[in-house]
Amino acid sequence: MKSRARISLIVVVVIAILASQHFRHKDASPLHEEPASASTAALVAPVKPAPERTWQVGSLTLKPCSLGQPNSGMSTAAWCAPLDVPEDRANPNGRHIKLNLALLRSSAQAPKSDPVVMLAGGPGQAATESYPAVAAAFAPLLAHRNVLLIDQRGTGHSHPLQCGGEEKGAGGIDDSSSSYDEKALRKETQACLDKVSKDADPRFYTTTDAIADLEDARKALGSPQFNLIGISYGTRVAQRYAAEHPEGVRSLVLDGVAPNSLVLGEEFAVNLDAALKAQFARCTADKACHDRFGDTYQTLYQLRDALRANPHQVSFRDPQTYESVKRNLNEFALATVVRMFAYGPETAALLPLSIDAAAHGDVGPLLGQAKLLTGDLGDTMDGGMQYSVICSEDADLLTSRPQDADTILGDKMIEAFKTACSIWPHGTRSAGFHDPLKSDKPALLLSGQYDPVTPPRYGDEVLKGLSNARHLVLKGQGHNVIGRGCMPRVVDDFIDKLSPKTLDTACLERVGPIPVFVGFNGATP
Repeated sequence: MKSRARISLIVVVVIAILASQHFRHKDASPLHEEPASASTAALVAPVKPAPERTWQVGSLTLKPCSLGQPNSGMSTAAWCAPLDVPEDRANPNGRHIKLNLALLRSSAQAPKSDPVVMLAGGPGQAATESYPAVAAAFAPLLAHRNVLLIDQRGTGHSHPLQCGGEEKGAGGIDDSSSSYDEKALRKETQACLDKVSKDADPRFYTTTDAIADLEDARKALGSPQFNLIGISYGTRVAQRYAAEHPEGVRSLVLDGVAPNSLVLGEEFAVNLDAALKAQFARCTADKACHDRFGDTYQTLYQLRDALRANPHQVSFRDPQTYESVKRNLNEFALATVVRMFAYGPETAALLPLSIDAAAHGDVGPLLGQAKLLTGDLGDTMDGGMQYSVICSEDADLLTSRPQDADTILGDKMIEAFKTACSIWPHGTRSAGFHDPLKSDKPALLLSGQYDPVTPPRYGDEVLKGLSNARHLVLKGQGHNVIGRGCMPRVVDDFIDKLSPKTLDTACLERVGPIPVFVGFNGATP
């Protein structure tokens, strides 16, 4: 949930100049031109432009658009329309903002009337920018239903709260210094606030505001029931919407489950530590891996201790440009990199190898891959919106955890959030906001066995309040699993039949962890 916003706008303007010439018959008098024949008139008659394509859904007039993903050639054809909403719902005559709404049209001649809605993670990610990366997971759903994407207010193209430059999200914890810098964090937070406050009031960019926006969108579309798919932080949005507008919900899919009771940021350190221990236990149990790397968990902490005592600048090759890059390597940079690696099974399988290489002086494998990971995530995040959510909904509930001080992530992130939120404006948090969801709506909960952010126990906790639900835990997987193996087909089957407890999930037994790499050619054959 770390955020960096590097927004680059590439505008290509192509101007086509068409010259027209009028020709006359060589014998024609300039005063008495011969009348054009019908066929000639047809050739020179102005051609009317084709009418603009539109798609009317409820009160919305949608037009063709293309959804791109930052730093990627991936794009998705869609139909888009702006949705006008008041920034402050208590003052409907005040400033209004435009929300970016996109509808992906089903390939069915007569799609089902209940669309699928993707709720993006973060907080700070935009649905239209995140979707191309997970489009394959939604492909089976599009065979029968339209898919709705709305950039949550403050993200993407919905009046984004962009701080500009390198946003640190968790503030003050980066690779530019060897310690947590409260003064620098306060300065950065104030600068961000000064910028976004020019055309936005950050108090009104919270989950509660997003839920009201989603209900406005549902009414504008003709009041269908939604099949909500929440991903990571999006599971909070889905649960809160289901609690406040149960009439608008047909089904729930929660991928990377964050319980309503969870205080965002408080358990980051302990969850990462548990995930790393479980991942590294695989290496210990594998003879070739153990012989090659020994105790990876111990090596990681030895590397952390060395960087804590002697932070220093290192050089490595940029994996995209192959140019030499210099970076300050310290314990905070190491923690951030390792956390990003732990998110997915592909990069987690590289951790023992990369940590061992770094411990022996070769930081290229670790920092090179990290540059790709943090760039992809950071370019789809809006740090101001992240602050608006956490400062309004969680910051006052954060409690210090000195027991986490010696974990790889440490206990400074809680302190950083509290510092930033002492400056950032707070919106209101409704009564019962953190109450567990209690619902009989059909629900499917998805977790990865080694998720370093939303571990399976979170899904078990939410399951207790759902009477018609099931929790699936995928072996060997990390954060967000909707696109893994046959899960897209399982989710499609669930949304079609709404029978979570009798859902056929046998195909998921074939999903498992990626073998740990003992060299850059892969695992032991």
